[in-house]
Amino acid sequence: MSDAIKHECGLAYIRLLKPFSYYQQKKGTALYGLNKLYLLMEKQHNRGQDGAGIAAVKLNAEPGYPFMHRLRSIATQAIADVFAQVGKEIQELEKYQPEIRKHPGLMKGHLNFMGELLLGHLRYGTQGKNNADFCHPFIKRDILPVRNLALAGNFNLVNTDELFSILNIEPGAFQKQSDLAAMMEVVHHFIVKEDEANPDAMSLSSVLQKSFSLFDGGYNVSGLLGNGDSFVIRDPYGIRPSYYYINEEVIVAASERAAIRTSFHVGENEVKELMPGNALIVKSDGTYSIEQVLEPKERKACSFERIYFSRGSDEKIYQERIALGYKLSNNVLKSIDNNLKHSIFSFIPNTAEVAFYGLLKGMEDYLNKIKLQRIMSWDKDYDEEKMAEMINRKIRVEKIAIKDVKMRTFITEDSNRAEMVQHVYDITYGTVQKGVDTLIMIDDSIVRGTTLKESIIKMLSRLEPKKVIIVSSAPQIRYPDCYGIDMSKLGDFIAFKAALALLEDRGNTGLLDKLYERCIVLKENNELHTENVVKQVYTSFTPIEISAKIAQLITPTDVNVPVEVIYQTIEDLHAACPSNLGDWYFTGNYPTLGGNRVVNKAFMNFMEGKDVRGY
Repeated sequence: MSDAIKHECGLAYIRLLKPFSYYQQKKGTALYGLNKLYLLMEKQHNRGQDGAGIAAVKLNAEPGYPFMHRLRSIATQAIADVFAQVGKEIQELEKYQPEIRKHPGLMKGHLNFMGELLLGHLRYGTQGKNNADFCHPFIKRDILPVRNLALAGNFNLVNTDELFSILNIEPGAFQKQSDLAAMMEVVHHFIVKEDEANPDAMSLSSVLQKSFSLFDGGYNVSGLLGNGDSFVIRDPYGIRPSYYYINEEVIVAASERAAIRTSFHVGENEVKELMPGNALIVKSDGTYSIEQVLEPKERKACSFERIYFSRGSDEKIYQERIALGYKLSNNVLKSIDNNLKHSIFSFIPNTAEVAFYGLLKGMEDYLNKIKLQRIMSWDKDYDEEKMAEMINRKIRVEKIAIKDVKMRTFITEDSNRAEMVQHVYDITYGTVQKGVDTLIMIDDSIVRGTTLKESIIKMLSRLEPKKVIIVSSAPQIRYPDCYGIDMSKLGDFIAFKAALALLEDRGNTGLLDKLYERCIVLKENNELHTENVVKQVYTSFTPIEISAKIAQLITPTDVNVPVEVIYQTIEDLHAACPSNLGDWYFTGNYPTLGGNRVVNKAFMNFMEGKDVRGY
């Protein structure tokens, strides 16, 4: 993705089912759980680079001894920093007791994070400030063990104000900036209520049903209770991904299937998907259940997981990204008039590579079809040289764009900074026949178009191609997201800017004022959630018209090379990713009512000139 966006978060949960002595004997280390937690988090480091945190709960701790611990970091390499601190604790202990690793029971007593329950989190700061206080897990402490709670998740909530109102809590400055703070208060509230009603047999299922039914958003959340109970729960629409694996030694959950497979060396079918509205509930004695605690809704799993966010090492995601590229083939062929001889294919590094392979396969299938037709038309009128020339025709592939090391500019003047931004990407010279070859560059998606305009297209134009075609494996991003991706400001989207430009071209900018007035009325009547008003901005234009305007907007004024933009269609997106049909950022069809409220609020912010989030 050429335009970097902050997104998602990563979750890692482990419940050890055997004594530490078992892992010492069978796995060669009593630190087996911590090692696996580190692996699970590293294999999901793509999901969060603003910070990391871990929590541990020790079972059967002696009265008066701490049983729940937490560690968080916002260091540049946050995962490494967290586990380096854990490692330092072990090293300090070994100074005084060199043989401590041979005694798992002693290690548990002395090492804070040697717990049977482990929770890890990787943070992308979609809400709150980027400091350690906002990193998950959060902890709520109490005198009674069962009322101690560590909570972390991959989620955004769009109704935090309502949640505080339900609990009659006046949120502080910190709580207003963190949806996890709101979630923590609600979950803990129902834990206390349930413990008061059933102190000897608290129903964690009941707690989850009562609390999570109040949350408007997408989520994959895990919690550890001080009494040894724990859970992982997924939203009823399945917006955020959640997977788990269970054997006789361990119960594991994570945001990505591939992370579990790699960390525990297991097959694809051994890792299960936690279905929408389900919770994996593990009791303090290690017994577990998968329970439907929330009524499942129409599945709206995030399609951006398949397009971009999740690691492509999962075979299903890999094949879906191949399909996304392949399905763009026909439109690309039309754009180049089937002229493969003077077309060069490449991708914008480093994220679009797999979709590029799919696009390339589509071109190869077309070329092979043409080869076969030509050869069949020859009958027997050919010789070895003619046959060799036909067989050896290939799709022209070059590594055109190169992602340079991350550049930091010490220059403060805007004009000079813009010049530096151009060089985030470099190009390979001597690859293009000037004025003859068309460059086809595929990207995962186009959000703001800023990097394309300020860097990539400027650099590509220096090769003097006949034409540049930018291909997006995702459809046009038209609407904000509010379920885990940091795309909440409507005015940032190049598709929205294109629609505004088209309205201006047609003398219809008055529509914006009408829609703004409509939003005001809806807000006054507390009905801002009832419809997506912003859809009307786009209804007068075809996707092709918007794409053409986007091409104009991302073409620098000093570039004379024609630029075209080709987007994935919604239909082909769904065909390529049939199990992840969540497409609200493309279609405006939000799975929860809170989504409509967010998009309308984002539009109001735009009209009022407010550079703030839509939720």
